[in-house]
Amino acid sequence: MPDDTPTSDSRPIDLQWRLDGRVALVTGASAGLGARFARVLHQAGAHVVVTARRKDRLDALAAECGDRIETMAGDITDARHRDALAERLQPHGRLDVLVNNAGICDEGPIEEQSLDDLRQVIEVNLISVMDLCRVMAPLLLASPAASVVNIASMYGVVASRGPMAAYNATKGAVVNLTRSLAAQWGGRGVRVNALAPGYFPSEMTGFLADEDFAQSIRERTLLGRTPALDEIDGPLLFLASDASSYMTGHVLLVDGGWTAV
Repeated sequence: MPDDTPTSDSRPIDLQWRLDGRVALVTGASAGLGARFARVLHQAGAHVVVTARRKDRLDALAAECGDRIETMAGDITDARHRDALAERLQPHGRLDVLVNNAGICDEGPIEEQSLDDLRQVIEVNLISVMDLCRVMAPLLLASPAASVVNIASMYGVVASRGPMAAYNATKGAVVNLTRSLAAQWGGRGVRVNALAPGYFPSEMTGFLADEDFAQSIRERTLLGRTPALDEIDGPLLFLASDASSYMTGHVLLVDGGWTAV
């Protein structure tokens, strides 16, 4: 039987984290974690395509990063925009890293929500993720080492006490979508993993500025503190790069130990 054990000529550890020459797409990249993810991939050497609805925010991000970045404003829930993104990437001939980050949250008891409220969250958090994977499949399969990183949540693994049923349901679905696509594509060279953050400072969390909310996080997490935004950088880059080349179908929780007990 062949010996598949890595040999001494394996890539140096520092190069395993580099993305030089690779093409990446980040959705929901106008602010928060999405903008952060785009910066991280760009700093690691990738050519990054970013999309979100707020064109001015994307333009500011592109001006900050300089070269190796393209912007394409649009609504990720619009199937025509998803198709246009695939067309935009066609000249590159492949897609090496797909970060499905765009997401929204609902709030309030389900009995007080409308069907449209629930549908909107499902469209953004699940349907757009599933369909973007579908339309990007030919480009992902054309890459020699593609990595899909679906941004889930710790609330895709455990339930929130606060009432946000659609968010919990969609993030749980993203977790199992990740496993399903990993099973479909594993033998074809495409890895699919999920990054499941806890509460990070972002627009969605009010930047953790509410002291009572921040204190509740400190009391609930095993590390006893709120995170800095840059503490999500390493986990994202790990899943996107060759540093995680033998991982697929995995859910990487970055929650300070919230879900451990």
